[in-house]
Amino acid sequence: MSGTSAHAEALKEEAAGVLATMGLRLSPEKTLITHIDEGLVFLGWRIRRHRKRGTQKYYVYTYPSRKALAAVMDKVRTQCRKTGTDLPFDTLLIQLNRMLRGWCAYFRPGVSSATFQYLTSYVWGRVIWWLRRKHPRMNWKDLRRRFCGGGWWPASEERELFSPAKVGTTRYRYRGSVIPSPWPTTG
Repeated sequence: MSGTSAHAEALKEEAAGVLATMGLRLSPEKTLITHIDEGLVFLGWRIRRHRKRGTQKYYVYTYPSRKALAAVMDKVRTQCRKTGTDLPFDTLLIQLNRMLRGWCAYFRPGVSSATFQYLTSYVWGRVIWWLRRKHPRMNWKDLRRRFCGGGWWPASEERELFSPAKVGTTRYRYRGSVIPSPWPTTG
């Protein structure tokens, strides 16, 4: 479906009229009319149409929004600050893993791989910062040996830090008329 900005404004007014009969109204702050090529943010997703690399075809892509990424990064930072260094390492891992799994599950159906990799490096840095605060006199080699199993990824004896980069993304598949409609067709 295509049309001008004036058509969109007319549809907005028509929708406002229908909602008014039910006692509802459109919020001016949340109601946006924009071109899909400029994109929009909805429920934490950045939705935008652009050309697929290597082709001349245009597709609509959904990405985690910058605000959603900033929010989860803030939660990770807050959790690392509020988890005292007197508590065991497992306490921090349990809290972070729970938070990261939920966030990644929500954003898994979009174009999220690059965001997940960025989040992984950020979380790694915050956890290492927490471990250095917990053991200020321990050198880097001993810290890695004790809390990373000699490698680079933080883990305790019972669990390891959840890695968003290892989450596989799934893409929405358009099914069109295959989706059953509860409304009768006219024709």
